[in-house]
Amino acid sequence: MSRDASKAPRADSSPDPEIRALAAERRLAAAHLERWLALDAPSRSAMLAAARQLRLRTGQLAHALDLLAELALREQASVAAILARPELRTIVNGAGSAPGRARALLDALEALRRPQLRDALARLRAEVAALRLPRGISLVLPRDLASDELTVALRVRTRSELHALLEALEQKRPGLERILDLIGGNDEI
Repeated sequence: MSRDASKAPRADSSPDPEIRALAAERRLAAAHLERWLALDAPSRSAMLAAARQLRLRTGQLAHALDLLAELALREQASVAAILARPELRTIVNGAGSAPGRARALLDALEALRRPQLRDALARLRAEVAALRLPRGISLVLPRDLASDELTVALRVRTRSELHALLEALEQKRPGLERILDLIGGNDEI
């Protein structure tokens, strides 16, 4: 066997050394590394590819592993099969900044994990859109509905803009109250 042939990578080489190197670089907890290494080979490789492409930080990597393990168990599917879903593949392979896509992946995994939450957030976003608030007013819904607070932000430069936006808010009060009721649980989402 020639020297060059012995250095060629084997077709069936395991991603485990690369996983261990990435885990060490990110200082991933041993429990999460073991969870990752316990996955089947295609799942280990798919997770490694996603972690690299999105440059997942330590907490993001641990959270993704936890979410994927829960989804895989619940749906009786492999992590590779879950990551191969079109909506997730689009995020991993898509355009945009790696940090933004990493956040989008975690959000998408959370939505898969809790479909009722995803549906409730979609309904709330539709309610906000239906208000047709003027430019200069923005509503921020609580992340994952973890609180019952609605943030209303105004962006103004002049007194007349301030007065106009405050009048618009007053006109939209019934819709805003409806959204607060939905967030606070006073109405069924």
